[in-house]
Amino acid sequence: MRRTQSPRPTHVTRPRLLTALTAVAVLTATTAASCGDDQPPVTLASAARSPVTEVIDAPATVTARAAATLTAPADGTLASLRVEPGQRVKRGQVLAVVDSPTARQRLRQAKEALTAAKRAGRGVSAGDLTGSRRGTDKAADEAFDAARKAAEKIADPQLRDALLTQVTSAQRQYTAAARTADQAVRAVQRGISGLNSAVGALSAAQRLQAQQAYDLAKATVDALTLRAPIAGVVQPGGTPAGGGPTGGLAGLLEQAGGAQAAGIDPSALAPGRGGPPAGVDDAVAVGGQVTAGTPVLTVVDTGQLGLLAEVDETDVLLVRAGVTATVELDAVTGASYDATVRSVDVLPTSSAQGGVTYRVRLALGAGKLAEDERAPTPRPGMNAIVHLRVREAADAVTVPASAVFSADGRDAVWVVRDGKADRAPVTVGVQGSDLVQILDGVQAGDRVVVRGADKVRDGQEVR
Repeated sequence: MRRTQSPRPTHVTRPRLLTALTAVAVLTATTAASCGDDQPPVTLASAARSPVTEVIDAPATVTARAAATLTAPADGTLASLRVEPGQRVKRGQVLAVVDSPTARQRLRQAKEALTAAKRAGRGVSAGDLTGSRRGTDKAADEAFDAARKAAEKIADPQLRDALLTQVTSAQRQYTAAARTADQAVRAVQRGISGLNSAVGALSAAQRLQAQQAYDLAKATVDALTLRAPIAGVVQPGGTPAGGGPTGGLAGLLEQAGGAQAAGIDPSALAPGRGGPPAGVDDAVAVGGQVTAGTPVLTVVDTGQLGLLAEVDETDVLLVRAGVTATVELDAVTGASYDATVRSVDVLPTSSAQGGVTYRVRLALGAGKLAEDERAPTPRPGMNAIVHLRVREAADAVTVPASAVFSADGRDAVWVVRDGKADRAPVTVGVQGSDLVQILDGVQAGDRVVVRGADKVRDGQEVR
């Protein structure tokens, strides 16, 4: 990553040659001088008061506010599609329906088991109690495992979270009921209690397990009707792989924080299963086979676009919320967009070059073309360069950046006084690409060496 700065904050993207010529003009007259008879000429300029801006350049990617991929909750066929690609939909709108004979068969079996469990409890002998308890526990464990796996495949994050919470709660309730039944069975076996109490406790545990299995099977069938969890634009299939720091639009959206802002769990975003292949209209055609987890449609909320920038560790301490920036997109030549930093990540990431970077999240504003026309609206995933204006000084004592060099571990400049070079230690403030703010060590009007500083020696005569 490189820093680029400008002495004029509103023109940070000017050609560097024009910027350098302007900097020299701002600093009053520039003079060619010589250091003794045999020394090559050096260039002098005067320190002056002028504005200076420090800008950090960072690669970035355009991000959407949120996205969610709707997947098939069970094996079956895509019965119907209620929307077209590119269509804008509302939250809760029905987008597609999956037909799953397997899921409906599970629901019928669960209903039959529930009916049987409600009739159970009569005609059980003391010798059957232990076997019944073991059979009930095994069936319950299998049902809970199957329910949890089925719930995790549901794309709607709110429904998925509700079902997983229901499974956990149901398992706790069953454990408590099973414990009561187990105590009753042991009491009967020890002759302490009657058979009826043990049978009643066991039947209660069986009914609870059957009811929970039915509820979860019904929820899976209900989830076969795919509804939009957020408002946005529909596209076929899942999010494409690649195109971001963690791979895929899903990663970009999660990093941008938009999913949480919209109340969407980032895990609902499709992890790497892409959209339709090239030359194919739909990822899954109506009547096509789907398996549990197959991405059918993705809803993308483009109402508020953002940027995800990667800032090097050497620069990130200068970046904070509220810092403004200008943005250039690879896809829109000559356009400049406004942006504002929303947040800076605390934890780092490794850049492609192996360095340490931090993700900076920005809100993307409107853009303008060179003719002051409105620039096109970007799309999520587009590459950009962000010019972050991290520091500014409106009326600073400045010298050309080429005048500053390092000596004995600190910054210095050559100041020409009475025709002789004097090395002056300085404290640097805002660092532009062409101008540098000097906090102390140089005054406005002082003549400084801006070229050939490596040929100058302390006390040397400069004519």
